[in-house]
Amino acid sequence: MEKLTWVLWRERELLEALLYRLDVEALVMSSGRTRWLTNAARDVDDAVEALREVEILRAIAADEAAEAVGLAPNAGLGELIAVAEEPWVGILTEHRDTFLTLVEEISRVAQSNRALIVAGLRATQDTLLGIDRSASTYTAAGSVDRGQSRSTVVDWSL
Repeated sequence: MEKLTWVLWRERELLEALLYRLDVEALVMSSGRTRWLTNAARDVDDAVEALREVEILRAIAADEAAEAVGLAPNAGLGELIAVAEEPWVGILTEHRDTFLTLVEEISRVAQSNRALIVAGLRATQDTLLGIDRSASTYTAAGSVDRGQSRSTVVDWSL
């Protein structure tokens, strides 16, 4: 059980780091400072990769802990809690509760980030449609609207 709890602590740290990096990514997107968006996205990817590596260690440690208490391999954390003795029951329960909270927060922030990305993509598409005078869009009735011809100045340094 001790090995499993050490791996669970490491996984908790990595989940916290992922949440932090998702928050940073959200701040970068919402501030409009897109210069740092690639770095923020790379940091999120690195955190996810580190989590994947620890998940393998957790699976191995959980199988060893399950075997030690007479459970079959791939036993869940709840099953281990049900058969463990103190102090492991309290420690494993705390890990499980913290994981549930972190996963909920991560899901919420990730969903918010996706919404920001979609909004940015739509704004970019609208801008590009406005640059191309021949670009067409659709009206509410479904017919093609070619828009009005107008002069456009593009700053290509952006």
